[in-house]
Amino acid sequence: MKKIKAGDYIKVIEWSEEDRRFIGSAPPLIGPCCHGKEEENVYQQLCGIVEEWVDLYNREGKALPKPSAGKEYSGKFILRLDSELHRLLAVRALQQGDSLNNYCARLLKKFAR
Repeated sequence: MKKIKAGDYIKVIEWSEEDRRFIGSAPPLIGPCCHGKEEENVYQQLCGIVEEWVDLYNREGKALPKPSAGKEYSGKFILRLDSELHRLLAVRALQQGDSLNNYCARLLKKFAR
């Protein structure tokens, strides 16, 4: 089995309006763990933290979370919701002259950014 390395995890740097800082995380290995005013500095901090975490897991013989970098996505997932919301979304899609799938994908794109 391939040994997992720090480079096998996605590093995410996001701007936080609330904190007025960039926040770094590496899901699923570690949540928000560093912050700063300069995006590049936060990225460098994050890379070091991820390296330390991977080394720590390996030294302690713990199983690392499944790597996130390079993962392929099919473009499909199952979403379960209550029947009333399903009905409401279906009606809204009909009103827009669109399929339920396309309508929901457009809504999700607005919120994912």
